Amino acid sequence: MSVDTAAKFDPSRAAEYETQSRIALAGYEACHDLAACMLAASLGTGSTARILVAGAGGTAREIVCAARLEPLWSFVAVDPSKPMLDLAMSRVAAAGLIERTQPVLGVVADLPEDPPFDAATLIGVLHHLPGHDAKQAILRDIAARLKKDAPLILAGNHYAYASQPLMMAAWAQRWRMNGATPAEIEIKLGKILQGADPPRSEDAVFALLSAAGFARPQRFFSSLFWGAWITFRG
Repeated sequence: MSVDTAAKFDPSRAAEYETQSRIALAGYEACHDLAACMLAASLGTGSTARILVAGAGGTAREIVCAARLEPLWSFVAVDPSKPMLDLAMSRVAAAGLIERTQPVLGVVADLPEDPPFDAATLIGVLHHLPGHDAKQAILRDIAARLKKDAPLILAGNHYAYASQPLMMAAWAQRWRMNGATPAEIEIKLGKILQGADPPRSEDAVFALLSAAGFARPQRFFSSLFWGAWITFRG
């Protein structure tokens, strides 16, 4: 996430994020659980690893799930939005993981390239970055800070929203299922259409990863527009 993009994640947005993210992504908990399992399967049970969590602000669910599974992992949580990073660290503290988590207010490019990380996550970030260049930049910045063959968990929305009217309609029903009125649903969908820029397809995601130096992407979770993949630093 860039500094400019972080501006929309102000204190009011941070306060509602935990609830809204779980409605917008059906299977929120399962995605994060599986992300931790995919990392553990790649790095090995009982491994010692240092994990880069890019765009960590919010629920810190990727940290909590992974830390619960692997007690020898530590985390560097990077986010340019202070309200979102504060929220994440409050969840980290509640889970008793403060000593294993280093917060960094900033962007991935602010981090030194050495020593390299054993793995990284980028969850719920890419579709918030406007344009191809910003998406490519964050993936390259992550790749530059990973060991060779290190895994990256990438998750977020893909497909142009307007190109999938049936899924948009299902998304509206998801909000209705959780008590939103027709007027509220219209506002929510309008914000989604105006406020995000997802890659146009899974192939577009794979092209971004390849250009950044990642290989062997494999999808392990899907929910409407959302996809989650594991890929490896070449």
